[in-house]
Amino acid sequence: MTDDARAIYEAAVRRVQADRLLTDVDWQTWARRPLDAYRRVVVAGLGKASMAMAGVVEAMLEDRLDEGAAVVPHGAPATLPPSLPKPQRVEILGAGHPLPDEGSQRAARRLLALAGSCMEEDLLLVLISGGGTSLCNDFFVPLEDAQRTYEKLLGAGADIHAMNTVRKHLSRFGGGRLARAAHPAEVLALVVSDVVGDDLSVIASGPTVPDPSTFDDAQAVLRAFDLWEGVPESVRRHLTEAADETPKADDPVFAKTTTRLIGTNRLALEAARREAEARGYHATLIADDVTGEAREVGPQLVRQALEAAGDAPRCLLWGGETTVTLRGDGKGGRNMEMALAAALALDGVEREACEIVFLSGGTDGIDGPTDAAGAWATPRTAARARQLGLDPQQHLAANDSYPFFDRLGQLLRPGPTHTNVMDVQVALVVS
Repeated sequence: MTDDARAIYEAAVRRVQADRLLTDVDWQTWARRPLDAYRRVVVAGLGKASMAMAGVVEAMLEDRLDEGAAVVPHGAPATLPPSLPKPQRVEILGAGHPLPDEGSQRAARRLLALAGSCMEEDLLLVLISGGGTSLCNDFFVPLEDAQRTYEKLLGAGADIHAMNTVRKHLSRFGGGRLARAAHPAEVLALVVSDVVGDDLSVIASGPTVPDPSTFDDAQAVLRAFDLWEGVPESVRRHLTEAADETPKADDPVFAKTTTRLIGTNRLALEAARREAEARGYHATLIADDVTGEAREVGPQLVRQALEAAGDAPRCLLWGGETTVTLRGDGKGGRNMEMALAAALALDGVEREACEIVFLSGGTDGIDGPTDAAGAWATPRTAARARQLGLDPQQHLAANDSYPFFDRLGQLLRPGPTHTNVMDVQVALVVS
């Protein structure tokens, strides 16, 4: 069953990799003119999937592509799967994630310069995916102050909507500013969503769409998480002065901008469902909007799975993105923390009653600052841990899920996948 759970997760990931996604793109419908009619086609890519997307786009457009650049996490180029074409014409830039660094600023300036070089008869093709806010950003405040603000929002358990409301208003790049830089050229943005609800203004901080949030909203987020006095003075001053608001829906820069969603969590979950059914499970896609504290959500999903147990083998599927509020100084991520909480919820479930495997994994192949995407748990996980001298409750309290599952050999380690549509949870139940 653990092999089945991993294969179902892998099917979800494979469906949302660049070559599969871009095969479905109807260029002639989405672009306002045939591609041959543009003077130049220029690529600007940002996010964990952008290198893979750029390679596929190069192969599709061939000589119609003039130039471009894409920014991915440091080290990502060395991990590109051999099944995906490596970009030759598009420059690949490395930058920091989950915290921006100097590479992030250089990348943002490079992409803004590419956009600014486009003229009215040109097409700027923007390839957007999760992680773009950190990977590609230039700031109105000192870099170290932006980094400190990012860290505080992460540690407070802020969700991506709240975080990006603040981050867009510290940014020279997000919140529609890339579209502003490209005006009056035509812009076509293809987006892989890592956001619950697929809000285009939140994914990678929405560089090509209007921003509905304001400086007042950014201040309200920091106050709601009791962070206003804790962020650097430069951040408070910039948000208070509100000198350069992000472009809104009535801004003329969006008149020639088209932004299309091509990859979603639901698309991945549908592929997972088909794989589960091919393996003999009665599969049900429960939800693609799972949010909340990972340690609270894990037991909730386990209860749903146990309640679904019946005569036939069952597979329950969820997707979304939970959060972790840091309480300790351990090592882990939201998927491993959810699996650890699930292991405790499964502790003591009678083996005779049913067999159950619960797996939670990030579709980007990375969970927190680790080399794992997540982990899986069974009714025997907690007992096995205690036999090895591990206390599951203490590891959960310390946000220390990675060493826990590493000792047990129950980490999910696919490596970087060069895509990102949030997380997938798989529960297999056999009575």
